[in-house]
Amino acid sequence: MSNIDLVKAAEIAIDYAKQQGMHQAEAELHQGVGVSITARQQELETVEKHNDAQLVVSVYKDHKTGSASSADMSEAGIRSTVDAAMSIARFTGADDCLGLADAQLMATEHKDLDLYHPWHAQMNEMVDIALACEATALNADSRISNSEGASVSSYSGNAVYANSHGFLSEKKGSQHSLSCSVIGATDQGMQRDYWYDSNRNAAKLESPQAIGQRAAQRVLRRLDARQIDSTQASVMFDPMMAKSLIGHLVGAIKGGAIYKKASFMLDKVGESVLPEFVTIAENPHLLGGSGSATHDGEGVATPEYRALVDGGVLQSYVLGSYTARKLGLQSTANAGGVRNVSVSDTGHGYDELLSQMGTGLLVTELIGSGINMVTGDYSRGAAGFWVENGELQYPVEEITIAGNLNDMYRNIAAIGNDYDARGNTKCGSIVVENMTIAGR
Repeated sequence: MSNIDLVKAAEIAIDYAKQQGMHQAEAELHQGVGVSITARQQELETVEKHNDAQLVVSVYKDHKTGSASSADMSEAGIRSTVDAAMSIARFTGADDCLGLADAQLMATEHKDLDLYHPWHAQMNEMVDIALACEATALNADSRISNSEGASVSSYSGNAVYANSHGFLSEKKGSQHSLSCSVIGATDQGMQRDYWYDSNRNAAKLESPQAIGQRAAQRVLRRLDARQIDSTQASVMFDPMMAKSLIGHLVGAIKGGAIYKKASFMLDKVGESVLPEFVTIAENPHLLGGSGSATHDGEGVATPEYRALVDGGVLQSYVLGSYTARKLGLQSTANAGGVRNVSVSDTGHGYDELLSQMGTGLLVTELIGSGINMVTGDYSRGAAGFWVENGELQYPVEEITIAGNLNDMYRNIAAIGNDYDARGNTKCGSIVVENMTIAGR
């Protein structure tokens, strides 16, 4: 279905809902094509092609709502989807906070954020990329003899959002990735590790050889891992793991958790929750960004920059229109989540952070999800490296790190400039002092 058809389908859905007496209505539509290829042990293992389209309609009347979805974009199919949404709305409970976002908050500017770079690679080219990536990893060292495969994926599509305020937005986007996961073994046992890259523009992906080499390096350094004795020590989260700490904070300030009073960040707006040197912000208009958009999922205009935490002080919650109304506040243009989060650093490189930490644990993998978002209690399985005198000593595994997120955030000693900019969060390594490490 062409992009123009999506616009027409959205208009049909909104007009029909209004004709049927709905007070408000909104429609989200997308259509896209993609392909995913996996090669394992130097043979093509899987090929998946995607060609999907979906319409999601939500209607509102008398503070009741109903939603329905369909892949049928014919006029009859659209009307049937609206009918289904209206039928559901008749049976739901009334809630004064339901409804579209306020009309005056709708985005009026739809600038090009450089999000659409379709990849026109042929199937055999993508297969060659996957094979080359895996071959680099397998040939890196004799201790690497097994593989979970190398994967290449590409997706591009169109999306339209419209509502009965008269708002309509259409955009195109793409996302491409390359990954490799390999297994190394010695007499002491096996280890697995991986590396990947993703970008809206396939031309900006790391080379297959670079991905394979990095995956091999990561698995080799984990071989012959040991357990350590239980202790209290500083923990350095490498950039990929540090993102999870930021994710827990963002999750705790989302409006849903706040209005339900189910968050360890309840009533902390205006308070210091992190050290003064920490600023966490979202940058929705970043060119080519993974989360870039001129409006949120309800059409509310996004700002170019918004600090979530400024100088350690929590600035506001993360709100869509419903949660904002529940709290007597205004939407922060976060229906659908935060966009392109960036975390400030203390000017330290990776090696400088290790040196400053001196003795402690470098975490490169986290296992499980032992997080209590109500109390902030934190306990996760981990693997990584023991550090002494600022240098890696040996790999460690089968340990648990524990603390409370409120304390962990206050005990952040430094944040590196060794950024991992992939995905929706740009963050360097984070050093947290005085954590409990459970080992033998």
